Amino acid sequence: MCWPLLYPLVLGFSISLAEGSQTPSIYDDVESARGGHEGPLGPTAELEESKCPDQLHPRGFPGKFCANDSDTLELPASSQALLLGWVPTRLVPALYGLVVALGLPANGLALWVLATRVPRLPSTILLMNLAAADLLLALVLPPRLAYHLRGQHWPFGEAACRVATAALYGHMYGSVLLLAAVSLDRYLALVHPLRARALRGQRLTTGLCLVAWLSAATLTLPLTLHRQTFRLAGSDHMLCHDALPLAEQISHWRPAFTCLAVLGCFVPLLAMSLCYGATLRALAANGQRYSHALRLTALVLSSAVASFTPSNVLLVLHYSNPSPEAWGNLYGAYVPSLALSTLNSCIDPFIYYYVSREFREKVRAMLCRQPEASSSSQASREAGSRGTAICSSTLL
Repeated sequence: MCWPLLYPLVLGFSISLAEGSQTPSIYDDVESARGGHEGPLGPTAELEESKCPDQLHPRGFPGKFCANDSDTLELPASSQALLLGWVPTRLVPALYGLVVALGLPANGLALWVLATRVPRLPSTILLMNLAAADLLLALVLPPRLAYHLRGQHWPFGEAACRVATAALYGHMYGSVLLLAAVSLDRYLALVHPLRARALRGQRLTTGLCLVAWLSAATLTLPLTLHRQTFRLAGSDHMLCHDALPLAEQISHWRPAFTCLAVLGCFVPLLAMSLCYGATLRALAANGQRYSHALRLTALVLSSAVASFTPSNVLLVLHYSNPSPEAWGNLYGAYVPSLALSTLNSCIDPFIYYYVSREFREKVRAMLCRQPEASSSSQASREAGSRGTAICSSTLL
């Protein structure tokens, strides 16, 4: 539905690619090898080509089907080197492992404290949803982590690959959308405090959370509709989403991922930039009084932009360039950048929750099974609203 609106973003695509006027690629060199000229794949190209005759089919990472075998994709040597190198098999699982090791306890504990020890104000509900999205992201990473540790071999089947891919993108982009919702809440509280009294209620908060979750689910639904597991020709590697047929790249994956990047990342980041930009101006106008909140607001914004922009720019470029060499190189850079994006789920708890002294005290009291206030419970109750404002939004 958003494809006609996003068409100008898809640069360099020509429909003639599917008709026969293809961009010169490594496969053209393979064809020339059949005519007696040795291409860049070396003297083995002719042997491999005899196993997988040329068809007007995929160039996915880039890959192409073997003859009479829709389960196997052939990749050029350069793409195989990127796919099976140390970055996706060592660096990427290390990053995912870090997200699981830090994200699970940090977000799980934050969600527990927010749900049981903090008054249920609208801003608290927003951050509970953010903690839940980041926690679920860490929970869905282990299958992907096992896939990379096994040297790009997916052992769990096609259905699990679709679910794991959709869950990875869904929870990550859900987190981005919720970050934008939190920025809007902070904007109303700090820039329009009088108007915020009427607007910042349960209805607005519930609506923002529902929009974030439903938008993320809708944007990632196409990831469950097409096959994503293919065997790598000449090996026992079963790839999950890392090599896809060209026809589906054009008809299905290109519009799906373009919508996902634009509506799930660029638009929320733009909203965050506008809201936090106005918030920074309001804080700066008060001089040194809000210097800590000023620095923290800038940190929150820069963290989100730095985490999500590189991977989504690479994603759009990857699906906008029909050259298989460009696709392969860009996808090789996209895989680690996607892993880096998931690190934001480990950063969120510390810049939204644990930076607050009141929140840390609540965590300490809960872990030590102590009353919420060790000296004066009445004073703690009187500071409840103020403490919650600080806990539920570290920008105050």
